[in-house]
Amino acid sequence: MRIGTLLLVFLLYAHASRAEKLSDEEIRTILVEQSIATYDGPCPCPYNVMRNGRPCGGVSAYSKPGGEQPLCYTTDVSDEMVERYRKIHKSDDDA
Repeated sequence: MRIGTLLLVFLLYAHASRAEKLSDEEIRTILVEQSIATYDGPCPCPYNVMRNGRPCGGVSAYSKPGGEQPLCYTTDVSDEMVERYRKIHKSDDDA
């Protein structure tokens, strides 16, 4: 199992009971963080830094058409993604 997958499982578990109490913006931030954490490479987003210390900019996965599309900004997260997050992480107490 890849480290990224384990991290994603941990993040999902850690946020599960709080999903109903989180604001939409907090959920968007969580989804961006999860997307970046599970990206398998050094440059998911333009604002990340390459191993040589230079900004990723246009060589980031986000900037390349047709490749992987990590969520880099909260504006990349749709309302549908937020609702799906809420449904998946709904507290057992609310069921």
